[in-house]
Amino acid sequence: MSLLIIKWFPNTLQKNSAPRDVFFKKLKGEYTQEYVKNLFKSSGTYMNSEKDTFDSLVVDEAHRLNEKSGFYGNQGEHQIKEIINASKCSIFFIDEYQRVTMKDVGDIQTIKHFAKEFNAEYKEMKLESQFRCNGSDGYLSWLNNVLEIEKTANFDWEDNFDYEFKVVDSPLELKEIIYNKNKRNNKSRLLAGYCWNWDGKGKNDPYVHDISIPEKNFEMSWNLNNELWAIGETSIDQVGCIHTSQGLEFDYVGVIIGEDMRYEDGEIITDFFKRARTDQSLKGIKTLYKKEPEKAVKIADEIIKNTYRTLMTRGMKGCYIYCVDENLQDYFKGKLA
Repeated sequence: MSLLIIKWFPNTLQKNSAPRDVFFKKLKGEYTQEYVKNLFKSSGTYMNSEKDTFDSLVVDEAHRLNEKSGFYGNQGEHQIKEIINASKCSIFFIDEYQRVTMKDVGDIQTIKHFAKEFNAEYKEMKLESQFRCNGSDGYLSWLNNVLEIEKTANFDWEDNFDYEFKVVDSPLELKEIIYNKNKRNNKSRLLAGYCWNWDGKGKNDPYVHDISIPEKNFEMSWNLNNELWAIGETSIDQVGCIHTSQGLEFDYVGVIIGEDMRYEDGEIITDFFKRARTDQSLKGIKTLYKKEPEKAVKIADEIIKNTYRTLMTRGMKGCYIYCVDENLQDYFKGKLA
């Protein structure tokens, strides 16, 4: 039994259903649906697998793995342990800066822990470069620094990043830019932080506008359930969130940064109280806050920053942003000066 742990790899085992649904749709014309679905499995598939059932399992987005499986999150022992047990060779692609919910438990130390439990050999590698964001490692490094996720040498914007990035002054301008980009090939999308409720009554009704910024005369719907948002013909009229975009790439993205992130007293402040009540990413954080406030704030801060980092790296050619908080808007503009 062996393992290979690879850090910093963009997007075959997937925890998130959004990429799997796109794979099924795109490949269905050449292969049978059953064949394709056997290639791309959910991470909770291996609870009852016999030891070494598979020669190899490739785990994409391993940072999104959960401890438990099933609809209610109460089945199995631990997804990482089950995957290692099920295969002779397990390959984990991981970016720990993309953990975006409280249930995400995929990290290198946990993988190593279970590898030792199985007496498995493991090798850790780090990919020094990538193809995300036009292959601009400089942009990714700059973004980590700007979001105060990690201090890097890229604290100023450089023209040689070879990536389009712009802060716009209104969500309407953001919408217009992405609409125009999308006319080329239907590969540009609007995204937003999960700061607006996603009520059931609007999930199939484009006339229900969940996202509203009244002071800017802006209203739009979250993505609907009646088509695959990432590749749908009418998806440009809807806004995607972290759950429908992570693991996928587009040509250009327009990101609305909501009230859960602001800038004050010289630093970025995250505020989980500004998240929508329908958001499950931080489920349980308020209970934890009552018991251990410092721990809760630290966890929420990491998840919120990781969420925006992930949204702002979905564009292969460019990213445009609008911030609800004016101070944060000015902060980003200052980083581009």
